[in-house]
Amino acid sequence: QVQLVESGGGSVHAGGSLRLSCTASGRTFSRNAMAWFRQFLGKEREFVSSIDTSGAITAYKDSVQGRFTISRDDAKSTVYLQMRSLKWEDAAIYFCAAGEHVSQWGRRNGENYGFWGQGTQVTVSS
Repeated sequence: QVQLVESGGGSVHAGGSLRLSCTASGRTFSRNAMAWFRQFLGKEREFVSSIDTSGAITAYKDSVQGRFTISRDDAKSTVYLQMRSLKWEDAAIYFCAAGEHVSQWGRRNGENYGFWGQGTQVTVSS
């Protein structure tokens, strides 16, 4: 069982930066691929970024590539999402997800992650 708690959300002006954190409980963090998804009001949840268990393989939604950076610190059981040059369309609730045995091909699919955090709100104003 993995419990995830996100933090770091808030309100920022367009062009600003935020760093989201997701800390996991339990002893199995290092065995889990981690990902961030987001959901804008009235829309479906969408993939943002993922990182594999080694930390070496990452993936990003096209619209955040080059602006967002995902990383993990297994010693702290924490995954981060550094967000820069934020745009209005990045405003959403951001969810952290964890999953074991997530393949490279399945990392963008939320159904492959078994554990989810409660979400943290990101607001971007013009």
